Amino acid sequence: MEKLSSPDWRLGTGDLIQQIAVLAWLNKEEDGERFYKAVTTCRVASELWHRLTGEDKMEALRAEAILGITNYIKDHPNASKEQISKEVEKHILIFAAKVEAL
Repeated sequence: MEKLSSPDWRLGTGDLIQQIAVLAWLNKEEDGERFYKAVTTCRVASELWHRLTGEDKMEALRAEAILGITNYIKDHPNASKEQISKEVEKHILIFAAKVEAL
């Protein structure tokens, strides 16, 4: 039972909804097959959208910029507001340049 609570067995929201749809289909519940097809279609469309628009890359770049700023603040707890502002500006400019290069 301990294995079932490990992170490897946990389902994300999309996976959970899809598994519910599969169970509905397998148990021949009313509209189970249609529900499964709809969920799968939505997940595939969403993934294609993210890949085609570069949404995932944008999110990764945004997270990278935020992490850089937070690391600076953590590593420089006595930094002045001006120093922090310069560091924030630096990371925003790097983020903008990377987005422009996409």
